[in-house]
Amino acid sequence: MPQLVFTVTNELSFDQRMQRICYSLSKSGFDVCLVGRKMKDCPPLKDRGFKQVRLNCFFEKGFLFYLEYNFRLFIFLLLNKADCICAIDLDTIIPCYLASSLKGCKRVYDAHEFFTEQKEIVSRPLIYRFWLAIERWIVPAFQKGYTVNNWIAEALQKRYGVQYAIVRNMPFYYPLNKADKTEKFIIYQGAVNEGRCFETLIPAFSELDCSLRIYGKGNYLNQTKSIIYNNHLQHKIEVYPPLDPIQLRPITAQALVGITLFDNQALNQVHSLANRFFDYIMAGIPQICVDYPEYRALNETYHVALLIKDTDSKTIANALNKLLNDPVLYQELSLNCLIARKYLNWEQEEQELIRFYNTLFQ
Repeated sequence: MPQLVFTVTNELSFDQRMQRICYSLSKSGFDVCLVGRKMKDCPPLKDRGFKQVRLNCFFEKGFLFYLEYNFRLFIFLLLNKADCICAIDLDTIIPCYLASSLKGCKRVYDAHEFFTEQKEIVSRPLIYRFWLAIERWIVPAFQKGYTVNNWIAEALQKRYGVQYAIVRNMPFYYPLNKADKTEKFIIYQGAVNEGRCFETLIPAFSELDCSLRIYGKGNYLNQTKSIIYNNHLQHKIEVYPPLDPIQLRPITAQALVGITLFDNQALNQVHSLANRFFDYIMAGIPQICVDYPEYRALNETYHVALLIKDTDSKTIANALNKLLNDPVLYQELSLNCLIARKYLNWEQEEQELIRFYNTLFQ
């Protein structure tokens, strides 16, 4: 059976996309190994039906971390058998390119996002030029790949002449039990990163008779906690560490509303298609979502979210109050989620992924 190695820079326990991808391919007869980093206080790895490897690093962030991790990953890839090496985003693409070239094996690029168009990249000119140079050098060498939406696929084709498949971030389908909603709270789940509008989302809760739970961590976590403190909203907003996806499911279903927000300071955010958008649908809860093209197209079909034109605090507060105080609209969106979850799930989406790798090894 073909041996596939997938590479990420993050901790493996909470990477829902890679857990789904690796599980589906393993179930379909591939020998799968997922490689990531070992972090402090990370939970023990669970048996998910495929091999998982954590690489130890002395450095935990910044340029030295990327340098060390890429070196360790390169050595790992050289010393372990692989029929195909798949780089997840640009931050692991160099060792994947070098190792696949030396070993003469297949290589694939999973553009989980448009890496060079992220806000934290484009807002730092030196870092942007560094990653753009890597992208221009290596992505054309990855003629086989896939990404999460049509816009990224078209942008990569225009820039580098590659034709990538689309594998969207759908959650697994699961039975949905009636949730206890006695505690009124709104949920944000996912990375607490720059560009996710915490600086306007948090102040909005001064106008809401509802609490907010944030489940996740990321490069904007400390700033998020500071914004909560500075707005004196510690009694309304709590930040929790990320949970295993299965543990998070019942909590998401208990929430009244989900949050999917991105600012418009970078193309990757404007053309995003986040995991959490589908996670809220699967949990059967409405959400407020920024009115960007990919979300608008899906909402025109399924009508599961209240879209907002901007991410100002007042706009967010008005939208959340409308959902919480309009039972007819709330019920309509909730029922639409129950319909949409039958179609927007991983069991449907994984067929494209399996088809991609079967074709690769024909």
